[in-house]
Amino acid sequence: MQLALFLIFGLLAIAAALNLLLQRHPINSALSLVVVMMSLAVLYWSLGAEFLAAAQVIVYSGAIMVLFVFVIMLLNAGEEEKTDGSKIAYIAGFPGAAAIFCLLSFVFLSERKALGTSYVGEYLTGAVSNIQEISTVLFTRLLLPFEVTSVLILVAILGAVVLARKEQ
Repeated sequence: MQLALFLIFGLLAIAAALNLLLQRHPINSALSLVVVMMSLAVLYWSLGAEFLAAAQVIVYSGAIMVLFVFVIMLLNAGEEEKTDGSKIAYIAGFPGAAAIFCLLSFVFLSERKALGTSYVGEYLTGAVSNIQEISTVLFTRLLLPFEVTSVLILVAILGAVVLARKEQ
């Protein structure tokens, strides 16, 4: 199961990263980056790092990508072009999405017991959870880099606003 998930979402992350580089329009590149971030979240989840997967979805795929799209729109990076869509997306997209859905349904239905209540029992017996270990490291040894990253993101937002400001 883990090998199948790793191969599917690893290849999806690589394909989306290549698509990110090859896109001409910045909004399409940002959407490709969302696919990369979501694929990484599934890879984290398959490795047993549920908190990192949730943080990846909430922080990076959600908040940071909204920030990127906001900056792209603020900078007015180009005119929107109306297209009919890619023929490759129509040919490979629907069958590919159906195949991934069927494969994931099969994996989840065949591994129902492993995903059930027996897994939750480990946390109730006193084992240290993933969230406790991450928060201990994050708020002790890595507190300074965490806060420096926050300030750096704030400076980047302010710089984008200053650059996008129109002179009157």
